[in-house]
Amino acid sequence: MSNKLVSVNVLTYNGEKLIGPCLKSVSEQTYPYIEVLVIDNDSKDRSVEKVRETKIKFPLRIIENKENLGFAAGHNQGIRESKGEYVFCLNQDIVLEKDFIEKIAERLEKDEKIGAIQGRLYKIDDINNPKKEIIDTTGLLMFKNRRVVNRGQGEKENGQYSESEEIFGADGAAPTYRRTALEDVKINNEYFDESFFCYKEDIDLSWRMRVFGWRIIYEPKAVGYHLRGAGETATTKTAEIIRQRRKISPFAKLHSFKNQRLMQIKNELPSLFFGQFFSILIKEIGAWTYVLLFERYTWKAIKELIRLIPIARRKRKFIMANKKVSAKEMTKWFK
Repeated sequence: MSNKLVSVNVLTYNGEKLIGPCLKSVSEQTYPYIEVLVIDNDSKDRSVEKVRETKIKFPLRIIENKENLGFAAGHNQGIRESKGEYVFCLNQDIVLEKDFIEKIAERLEKDEKIGAIQGRLYKIDDINNPKKEIIDTTGLLMFKNRRVVNRGQGEKENGQYSESEEIFGADGAAPTYRRTALEDVKINNEYFDESFFCYKEDIDLSWRMRVFGWRIIYEPKAVGYHLRGAGETATTKTAEIIRQRRKISPFAKLHSFKNQRLMQIKNELPSLFFGQFFSILIKEIGAWTYVLLFERYTWKAIKELIRLIPIARRKRKFIMANKKVSAKEMTKWFK
C-alpha cells in the first residue's frame, strides 16, 4: 500500500443534507494516510455545523469563507492549504466505497507521469441509498467540435468500462491530482482558472495537463456515487442536447458558455485547431445562434467573455511557452 498523504478537500455550499453522508464515507476509507479539509463557501444553512457534528477518524480542518468564492477559487484555496502529495477534490454530493482512495493511491504509485486520476462514478437519486445502476461518469470525453461529455453518462450498468485506461480528462466531481502536476501547470498561483468561477474548470485543467505532458487515467476499481444535479446522458443528437440544456439553470448556462470559449482560447494548438476547423465552426455557429435567439439571459455571458479574453490570451502565452506535446500527439484525444 502507498504511504503518501492524500488530502481530501471537500468544497461545501448549502450542503447540510449532503455533507454528513459524504464525510462519513471519507471517514470509513481503508487507506490510512488521509487529511480532510472542508472549505465552506459562505453557506447559509447548517453545513459547517454538520461538519463539526460528523465524527471523522482523520485529521480535519475547516475553512469558513465570508463569501462564495466559486468552485475554482474555493478548491484553489484548499489545494494551497492542504499538505498531501495527492489532492482529492471531492464534491459534497458524493459518497465513496471504502477502498476508493486506496485504489486511487495504488494506481498513482505505479506511474509518476499520472497527473490526475478518475474513478468510476454512478448516478444516484438518494445519497443515503447508493446503487450501481446508472453510470454517472468514467471520465471526460472531448469531441473534434470541442464538445465535452462525461463518458458513459446515463448508461445502464452492464460491465462496460471495466478496464483501467488513459482518458482525456478527469471530471471535477471527484478527481485526484498529483501535487507535482498541479504545481507544474498552475498559472499565477491558480490551479483551476478563477476567471471561470464555476463550470468547465475541470476540463480546462485536464486540457492543460495534457498539453504539459501529464497522463490522466481512469481507474474502475475506485467506485463512488454522485447525486449529480445536471447532465443525463452523453448524447450526440442535437435535439437531445437541446432538451437536456433546457433543464440547466440560467446561471449554469451563462458560465458554461463563457468558460467554453475561454478554455478554447487558452488551450488550442494551432495545427490541431485548423485541422478540425469545420467541426468546430459548425458547433460554434449552432451554439451562438441558439444563445442569441433563445437564451437572452445568456447574452451577458458574451460581455463577460469579451472582458476576459485579454486575460485568457496572457494565460495562453504561458501555456504555449511550456507545452510539451505536439498537436499530433494530442489528436487522439479529440474523437
